[in-house]
Amino acid sequence: MIEGGTIRSVVVVGAGLIGTSIALALRQRGLDVYLADRDPSVVRLARELGAGAAWTPGVKTDVAVVAVPPHAVAQQLLELQKHDAAAFYTDVASVKALPLEQAGRLGCDLTTYVPSHPLAGRERSGPAAARADLFLGRPWALCPGPDASPAAVQTILELVALCGGNAVTLDAVEHDRAVAVISHAPHVAAAAVAARLADASATTLGLSGQGVRDVTRIAAGDPSLWTGILSGNAGAVAEVLEEVAVDLALAARSLREFSAGASPIDPVTDLLRRGNAGRGRIPGKHGGPARTYEVVQVVIGDRPGELARLFQVAEQVGVSIEDVQLEHVPGLPLGAVELSVQPEAVAVLSEALRGHGWDVPDPA
Repeated sequence: MIEGGTIRSVVVVGAGLIGTSIALALRQRGLDVYLADRDPSVVRLARELGAGAAWTPGVKTDVAVVAVPPHAVAQQLLELQKHDAAAFYTDVASVKALPLEQAGRLGCDLTTYVPSHPLAGRERSGPAAARADLFLGRPWALCPGPDASPAAVQTILELVALCGGNAVTLDAVEHDRAVAVISHAPHVAAAAVAARLADASATTLGLSGQGVRDVTRIAAGDPSLWTGILSGNAGAVAEVLEEVAVDLALAARSLREFSAGASPIDPVTDLLRRGNAGRGRIPGKHGGPARTYEVVQVVIGDRPGELARLFQVAEQVGVSIEDVQLEHVPGLPLGAVELSVQPEAVAVLSEALRGHGWDVPDPA
């Protein structure tokens, strides 16, 4: 528990990935956590994972966390407030304007309610995928409405800190426009690329490399869950997708005309350059400016403990690994690992790894 904090007990309604991860994080801080879900089996699994005890109406807590799909938030909030389930309330849906507007229409007490959204997740869903460290260092948006009391805002800020998140306060409409750009539209775009693979031949799929895996990774998310998210932020997502569609249509037309010898390929080059510039603006480690790292490539055997050994060597020579990617070599018991490190650490790490028997190609 945070020293001097006021939160000692929390009820989490919705024991999925996010709800159970919040519960696990709070249990690690010594709080009393209660769980509720419309599916009793989900609560049982979350309890077995150590996420808390089952909640029953009549038990009042300091904070209630509503971890249900966007369209269900307001009704769930109303039910909890009727039961006087907590002193303060928040939700963690990835859309904020819709729940806030619906809660006001239903007559919820908006003085005790602070909408929020932890920007963290995984492709897997359900309590079995939950992690207590899911929110460490991650942005956590707070979108208090005009009626939210200072005490409510301060309490939810404390909740975010207990989970290890970095609170960012902004307007609900601004939040929804932001996540349309950085989360919701990218998911649809990734699904559009991945959909091209559904009818691809086995030969085509056999040529798949890391590029297509990177682009389509988030397309593995639950379609039902994402339909609910997208429908709650439909207007903002549509605007972004329309802009993407314009870029793609121009690129396609340019490539078609270039293939016929009718025009240069400049519009495609321009899009690639703008893509480079946009990618470079994504904040880097600790939220600061993006850093340029060098990559050390290592060929490893497909054996237990190989990655752990790599990290041990890096630790021994004092090299911090900023990022890691692993690609298996088709048909062989080998993998290619790419370790992103500070430029000045490349020679030190490469020499150390070679000294321990690994094959480290010289930089291109």
